[in-house]
Amino acid sequence: MTRAVVVGAGVLGACVAHHLALAGVHVVVLEEARPAAGTSGATFSADVTHLKTPYAYYRLNRQGSDGHVRLADELDGAPWRHPVPLVQWAADDAARRALRDKASRARGWGHACRLAPPSVLRDLAPAVDPDACAADEVVVHENTAWFDVPRLVDALLASALRHGAEAHDGTPVTGLLRAGGRVTGAVAGERRWPADVVVNCAGPAAARVAGFAGVRLPVRRVPGLVAECGPLAGGPLTAIVAAPGIDLRPTADGGVLALSWEVDARLGGIVGGGVDGLPRELHRRARTVVPALRSAAVADARVGVRPVPLDGLPLVGAVPRAPGLYHLVSHSAVTLAPVLGRLAAREIATGRPVPELAAYRPDRPVPGDVQDENLRAMDRHRPASAPDSRPEV
Repeated sequence: MTRAVVVGAGVLGACVAHHLALAGVHVVVLEEARPAAGTSGATFSADVTHLKTPYAYYRLNRQGSDGHVRLADELDGAPWRHPVPLVQWAADDAARRALRDKASRARGWGHACRLAPPSVLRDLAPAVDPDACAADEVVVHENTAWFDVPRLVDALLASALRHGAEAHDGTPVTGLLRAGGRVTGAVAGERRWPADVVVNCAGPAAARVAGFAGVRLPVRRVPGLVAECGPLAGGPLTAIVAAPGIDLRPTADGGVLALSWEVDARLGGIVGGGVDGLPRELHRRARTVVPALRSAAVADARVGVRPVPLDGLPLVGAVPRAPGLYHLVSHSAVTLAPVLGRLAAREIATGRPVPELAAYRPDRPVPGDVQDENLRAMDRHRPASAPDSRPEV
């Protein structure tokens, strides 16, 4: 029986563990804290497939989004997936033209979206103040959803355990076993975990794990802040809202989760430290769109560190100088987990390359520009000198 050690119990680690266990691989999951305690539990976690470029990457995200629906059949329900529309508008004429062009491109790619008057907010998102939208049109994206990632991770790990996997929390990986140039397992303190393959799903720590085998991953660490408010009096938010300067989505308890790239740009190098009133700034921006938030304070704020490949595209697979170490790193891990977990597990279990992953190998040439347009937009808000924009290699 093939033995795999999965490093990290975030959404990618949990998903690949689930699929490996289903394939008959003996799986051990090593998590330094607890499942979904890192970046997976501190992200906006909404389906933004419509923002992804180039086309091949859009298609991969579409497969990931559709994969969440298929996972429901495997896991007897999908309490983590919450289908809602996504409503988007822009602040000025130039931004509105760009938004219209992007919507047209997305429709050409088969994406379900439409232009609509702002009045649709009364039906799609009655919690939104109509005066918050000064545009003469909005873009409505159908078939979108937000994800309760801790619930998804719990469901995936429970499935893996039912199929013979082991999971060890509070077990940080401190090194790798090697023999003849090949990675043969993982080290966690005094414990040794022999394996035929080690799967590096360590998120923002992926470059450090790779470094144990002398591998440099083209990835940087970018902090991001989310703030949770609510629940709302008078009824929940019923759509994902992408407004100028603030993104909002519902939460499971009827509240609102807020994210702003403009606010993230003020984090600088903060990772796990103080955030100097930035959650209050998120709340201020959010309540200009959803007035009920004036009586719903910030209940929780979390900084997550995003592992961002330099060209914005996932890093999937082994590199020749460290066979036995398989990397699985993505900035869009929540959306992509169902497809990347399934395809990576197939490669690992069969030992045969999967053609769909050929463009995402970790040792591919990385161009100087970012391929993912969504990531380019995020980077425009970040100062070039931000400490965590440097590659983590």
